Amino acid sequence: MPAANSNHAGAQAEANAVADQNVATTTSASARRYRGLWIPLVTPFSDGAIDLPALSQLVDHLREQGVRGFVACGSTGEAAALDADEQLAVLDTVLASAQDLPVVMGVSGYHLPKLREWLRVLASRPLAGVLTPAPLYVRPAQAGLLDWFHALADSSAAPLIVYDIPYRTGTQITTDALLTLAAHPNIQAIKDCGGDAGKTLALIADGRLDVLAGEDMQLYATLAQGGVGGITASAHLRTASFVALMNRIAEGRLDEACADWLRLVPLIQALFAEPNPGPLKAVLAGQGHLREELRAPMTPVTPALRERLRVWMDRGPCLNSEQTRRPEDGQPSSVHDASQQGATSP
Repeated sequence: MPAANSNHAGAQAEANAVADQNVATTTSASARRYRGLWIPLVTPFSDGAIDLPALSQLVDHLREQGVRGFVACGSTGEAAALDADEQLAVLDTVLASAQDLPVVMGVSGYHLPKLREWLRVLASRPLAGVLTPAPLYVRPAQAGLLDWFHALADSSAAPLIVYDIPYRTGTQITTDALLTLAAHPNIQAIKDCGGDAGKTLALIADGRLDVLAGEDMQLYATLAQGGVGGITASAHLRTASFVALMNRIAEGRLDEACADWLRLVPLIQALFAEPNPGPLKAVLAGQGHLREELRAPMTPVTPALRERLRVWMDRGPCLNSEQTRRPEDGQPSSVHDASQQGATSP
């Protein structure tokens, strides 16, 4: 009996080691996929139509700043105001302009058969992921959320990024539910807008999902605690400063990173003082990237906020950074953030 128990214990230890290695391998691959700064792109409009040339030029401009990749048709992109053909036009434009950088597509709704069909359409595009929230408005139980995300993950050719944003969906996704979802091989990351620091830490400690800060004001805290990156609308502006911030955190230079962060906070606060993407589009329009045009029910910024943004952007560069690089590959880029230099896209 002791020998049998010893053999069993040895086999169990070996099995545990293999399982641990599988988790480590999955986590490593996932981290390589989503580490860094992702830009949830605005959608430029001109006289009511999507301005695809302006979108292409904006992606060209941001691509040179050291970003990790792009998110098309998220809430910053006013996706709810785009029909299916428009969403595909946006996605295809971003894919063409992104070149070697990965692209994630936003997908939302609460009619499962339609979403599955939409995922089949998207399967023909080379996506790095699909960003999807809980179904809006209907507020399902946790069991229903598990069924929902599992069904979408099973239907998607690209990995699923769970978008935890209860103040938009009306539904909290619990820590236990997210840890259950992490076991699905096609659910690999979370855009964390949950507002629960304990949940964020639990997911980082678990290690199976890449934790991406989704609230711009939580970017520093999430990265400093071990999150892999951020999906950060504010980083349309001062892009190189955000990339440099991430680099310094990754290198353990937290004192410098904290100082960098505190210089960026006023910009983030101003950009979210009124509903996104109104303030962001106002600044981008002032820089010549696009026209200041939004679709209903979104509205332009108030004159007071416009002046606040102008004063802040006129202050000049945030950081004394001569070079930026993508954190995952360590490759330098000699291109400065055009917004820091007062430049516009070509």
